[in-house]
Amino acid sequence: MAVKFGVPPEGEKIRSLVEERLRQAMADNGAKVTVEWRGEQKHLHVISMPVDMLYFNPDTHRIRAQRTLDAERNRLLEEEPWSEAAQTYLHDLLRCRPSNPTQTDPDYTALQDELDDFGQKEPGIISPDGILVDGNTRCAALKDLGVKDIRVAVLPADTSRRDINSVELALQLRRDKRREYSYINRLMAIEDELSGGRREEDVARDFNIKTTTLHQDRWVYQLINDAIERSRSASGAALRLVDFEDHQEKLRELHRDYTKLAKTDPDAAEQLKESRLAMVVLNYPKTTVRLAEADFHSRYLDERLPEQLRPAAQQSAAVAIPGLAGVAIPDATAAVKTTRALTDALLQAKAAAQAGGTLEPAAVAEADALIKSARKTFDVAAKMAGQNAQLQKRQVAVPERLTDAADYVNQCAAEFAEAKAKRALDEDAFDDALLTLRASLARLAKQAGRTFSSPGSGVAWLLDAAREN
Repeated sequence: MAVKFGVPPEGEKIRSLVEERLRQAMADNGAKVTVEWRGEQKHLHVISMPVDMLYFNPDTHRIRAQRTLDAERNRLLEEEPWSEAAQTYLHDLLRCRPSNPTQTDPDYTALQDELDDFGQKEPGIISPDGILVDGNTRCAALKDLGVKDIRVAVLPADTSRRDINSVELALQLRRDKRREYSYINRLMAIEDELSGGRREEDVARDFNIKTTTLHQDRWVYQLINDAIERSRSASGAALRLVDFEDHQEKLRELHRDYTKLAKTDPDAAEQLKESRLAMVVLNYPKTTVRLAEADFHSRYLDERLPEQLRPAAQQSAAVAIPGLAGVAIPDATAAVKTTRALTDALLQAKAAAQAGGTLEPAAVAEADALIKSARKTFDVAAKMAGQNAQLQKRQVAVPERLTDAADYVNQCAAEFAEAKAKRALDEDAFDDALLTLRASLARLAKQAGRTFSSPGSGVAWLLDAAREN
């Protein structure tokens, strides 16, 4: 049986007006929109409704992550979703930039400009009781513009809370010009669908992604939630979902590298994960974050950490296996624990530094100083890791160039016979190309002769060939 959403205070009055206008729309054979409704296509009549009579959907996925930014207003939203204060909170969140709710979203401003210049093009969708299913942001923008009415299609009379969420999601995933869900809200929508008992394959298809991408997104979402819990201190300060909004590519790349390394060295994979998560917390760009390999902490950070950031000595411990008396296995290695302890300290410091008025100013200042100190240390470590990466790249580049050249020579040998058979070989041009190759090898031999005091067989051949010439 479908779960009822609940009727807003003015629900009966709205339903009466909706039914009246629907009758007129049917008589006029007016405009319709088509939606996915309980597994089939449903054609809905479009009517005009006063924007002030409609209610923003408290369950809309568009602002799920942002709702928790203000605990008191969110509590009111959960307890009294149709109250003026709760609806005002939803209106405020619909205007905001997902990654920084203190700023107006440029996409919202662009939507306002479009509505102001061209009017409403696409109708929204409401439940019979006046709950906005699609068009929450459009309705907010029209209100802010002072427009009195909004065109909306109306769902069937037996619409449930589950129906509202399903229709919203189906419409959002269409490839049109709708304002997209933010990254975190998309992850939350995926989890909501799966928690409702749907198969991963079906959810992946609805979201237009591969099942492997869905697994990746779920891993990232779990990592984010775990990081939030690890950031929680005795003071109650903790990071928020929106703090990870702008890190999509870094976290997806982390999943790929972690998964690949975990197949051969799980402990190294954990160290890589912890170091990169720390760099995400410190807001490094993607190109810098990827410099953190498994040995980043031990090789570049450990000896440079200031005292206040240096983790206490960590030891591996035995963990008993439930149901197997006397059997124990070691938990994480000391190296993994040390790397994780530093990341925990940074997660908690970042949460405290952002806590603002909820903590004493001295505690916030101390946390902020710790983050700045960490950033200086990581700057040096990342620079050294980058220099080493460039050195390795140059070391690999030289033999790779020769391997590429050999491939071209092999291809030339294969094509030489064919050109000769077809009498298409330009012998003079071929001779000139060989002279160019000889000159290039002579230059390479000159560099090699200065470098190798005890040349191997390959270098010795090159030096002999150059001397013969």
